[in-house]
Amino acid sequence: MDGRKLTLLSFILIVTITQACAQKKSYIVYLGHHPHGSDATIEDHERAKTSHYNLLASYLGSDEQARDAIFYSYTNHINGFAASMEEKEAKELAKHPDVLSVFPNKIYKLHTTRSWSFMDMMNNMPTHRGSNKADLGRNVIIATLDTGVWPESKSFSEEGMGPIPSKWRGSCEDKTKNKVHCNRKLIGAKYFYKGILAISPNENVTDSARDDLGHGTHTLSTAAGSFVPSANFFGYANGTAHGGAPDAHVAAYKVCWAAGCSNADILAAFDTALHDNVDILSLSLGSGPSFSGGTDFLNDAIALGSLHAVSRGATVVCSAGNQGPGDMSINNAAPWIVTVAASTIDRDYPSFLKLGDHHIIKASSQESESLPQNKLYPFISGSDAAAPGLVNVTQAKLCNTSSLDPEKVKGKIVVCMRDLEIARVQKGMTVKDAGGAGMVLVNNEYWGDLIIADPHVLPATMITYNDSFTLFSYLKDTKNPKGNISPKDTRIGDQQAPAMAEFSSRGPSYVTPQVLKPDVTAPGVNILAAFTELVSPTGLDDDKRRTPYAFLSGTSMSCPHVSGVAGLLKAAHPDWSAAAIKSAIMTTARTKDNKHMPMRDLATGNEATPFAYGNGHVRPNRASDPGLVYDTKFEDYLKFLCTLGFNSTYLRGFTHDKHFDCPSKPMMLENLNYPSISVGTLNTTIVVTRTLKNVGPAGTYHVRVDAPPRVEVVVKPKVLVFPKVGEEKEYSITMTSRIKDKSQEGYKFGRLMWTDGKHHVRSAIVVNVASS
Repeated sequence: MDGRKLTLLSFILIVTITQACAQKKSYIVYLGHHPHGSDATIEDHERAKTSHYNLLASYLGSDEQARDAIFYSYTNHINGFAASMEEKEAKELAKHPDVLSVFPNKIYKLHTTRSWSFMDMMNNMPTHRGSNKADLGRNVIIATLDTGVWPESKSFSEEGMGPIPSKWRGSCEDKTKNKVHCNRKLIGAKYFYKGILAISPNENVTDSARDDLGHGTHTLSTAAGSFVPSANFFGYANGTAHGGAPDAHVAAYKVCWAAGCSNADILAAFDTALHDNVDILSLSLGSGPSFSGGTDFLNDAIALGSLHAVSRGATVVCSAGNQGPGDMSINNAAPWIVTVAASTIDRDYPSFLKLGDHHIIKASSQESESLPQNKLYPFISGSDAAAPGLVNVTQAKLCNTSSLDPEKVKGKIVVCMRDLEIARVQKGMTVKDAGGAGMVLVNNEYWGDLIIADPHVLPATMITYNDSFTLFSYLKDTKNPKGNISPKDTRIGDQQAPAMAEFSSRGPSYVTPQVLKPDVTAPGVNILAAFTELVSPTGLDDDKRRTPYAFLSGTSMSCPHVSGVAGLLKAAHPDWSAAAIKSAIMTTARTKDNKHMPMRDLATGNEATPFAYGNGHVRPNRASDPGLVYDTKFEDYLKFLCTLGFNSTYLRGFTHDKHFDCPSKPMMLENLNYPSISVGTLNTTIVVTRTLKNVGPAGTYHVRVDAPPRVEVVVKPKVLVFPKVGEEKEYSITMTSRIKDKSQEGYKFGRLMWTDGKHHVRSAIVVNVASS
């Protein structure tokens, strides 16, 4: 055979192999729960793995092929595996009677000290351990599924910590030189990357849970970091940092890498964390809003893993997402999850933009260096400073990388427009690289009046959309516009808060509008917490600064606030279910700000609605003594899923009760015993029921109703008497539409409250009113 033929055959062989490999994708095959439970032996786990190999081999053709294809076997509580296979093989496998679902392995995204005081957490709370009030979260284990942990942070010091709970089964796994060492505070650290490699084979992964992005360290310390005096960010917000449950033990499950978080890795971490006996699971990540219907709940690693967690008594708290302010942008909308939106706190980082005509514009920044205040600097807009030969001047307007002309920019303050694609701090680096003296970052109409204090690499500040008119008018009307940016500052109590962050994802849930989401809101803007020292606070390669504490914003930050509160409640009430903890957090939340005004939505400037904040802003003190709770049973969730179309055989896979059957008459989705009340569509009249459980002293509760506009609401009975703790009482809410024409249709908002004079059990009411 001559060389040309050999080369041709080799080429054909390579193409054939490449095409075959390209056809394979990674999938999660879900089989329900394991019958062996918590006391499984090594033999039980091996038997489960073998069953997975045998099942897949029956479709791939051999045991060897199955073993090569499977990269995760879930053998603790979750029964299933993750494997690479062709789409047609996945579709055939989904038809097997033992298979509950088969869904693609895909990438999820992260939803990237004063906050606790602002939430009125523990009045007169000490700044150290050693008093009764400092016993916050003891014996509780809080875990994050995130980017790992920076173990050297003082927030994870074991000083003053009690012994590791005897129930703990976890460990610290690390095969690198700089190992993650655990202690009585940080009791677990594990990593998962097989799923991300199945999607992105070139992803840079390590055999370590060490955090090289900072996000996981930040969220874990927010939830349960130890007391750390004099924590600050280059002098900003100096004070004692601590998490919500500083006495709780923590564990980090690293599932997120630079490319994102694979749902196969997420499910593996859930399975491991449940085996390790974690009490609270905190996930500041998500797959994005769902528009595919109720079946998505069980084709989603977070919804699936959290359902298993709740069945085991663990509470799962998730971020609502950063796709706001549009409607139906909510993430993690399953009713068994605590879904958290993001709002502001009353700590402000003002920086003032001074114009040459003596106008002063209030702005915000966390710049680490300031301009001299004894002179004014020339202004130039990015669009007027475009680099020579730049085809798209819009890139200069946005201050994109290499878009500015150094000759035009040198020594000047550059005005850059904010956008969705280019990181705010990257714009500052572009100005700095071009020789600029400073930067003004301007919100457009989309971003409105939410300004974020960023850790800029040069003197810089951000102004609101409304204030941009003053600046642009000055630039336009002035021959040689000049100005300056004032030095950094920190102020507490001046700012009206909480207000809803414009980026926070909004309801209603497209999948189940009968369940109000988000559930609550918590601080998520300019939050100071521990950080990795492997990267800069901006994450930019050219930024050489390192800091043990940093500011981040997002529902990623609000989520661990609520995880910390859940930890406090679990420590105070170890017998409470996940639903009871969730109810206590929701029904004690507030909807007014620190000026006693209705919470505002920074996206519109108007009053916020429950689609932004759910039941309100979290109040930890009140949550510890809610009086009554809506204690949703696990079987209620299964009946809820029955109504969404799942059959009894499928749902038995979630429970040890092999006799579970879906009700002959489907449960009305509005009747899920949820702490808030949401009606998908009201044409004429609907009757909704709820059951309250007394977790406080004996008492008599009276109902108060603030009915949604054009909706008549009747509650029966109007009085509930609870002679003893643990007693349950049912009530009904009859809602009747009173609209007269289509122009009055749409979502209407109200509120219901049960009170005994001391306790106030609040529920948001959301009704989509339509004409009959």
